Amino acid sequence: KEGGNVLLLDEPTNDLDVETLQALEAALDDFAGCAVIISHDRFFLDRLCTHILAFEGEAHVEWFEGNFEAYEEDKIRRLGPDSVEPKRVKYKKFTR
Repeated sequence: KEGGNVLLLDEPTNDLDVETLQALEAALDDFAGCAVIISHDRFFLDRLCTHILAFEGEAHVEWFEGNFEAYEEDKIRRLGPDSVEPKRVKYKKFTR
């Protein structure tokens, strides 16, 4: 009956004002567990993340130890500068 040690956050920075965002970041910095964060907020990810699990397309998942800026630098090194440019998602028909 102790507190949990895993947080699952889906787009936690959407619609937050600056003060609330700062409070969220401070709370996550002090959190003694693991936080799984799904976010498009690159600045938020860069300030808080220590590990990145990135879904890079074509069923490739990359595990990276470091913040978001370091991950992007690594992605450019591995896949070239075009790899970090926004692209339209191409959906494929689901097959079994």
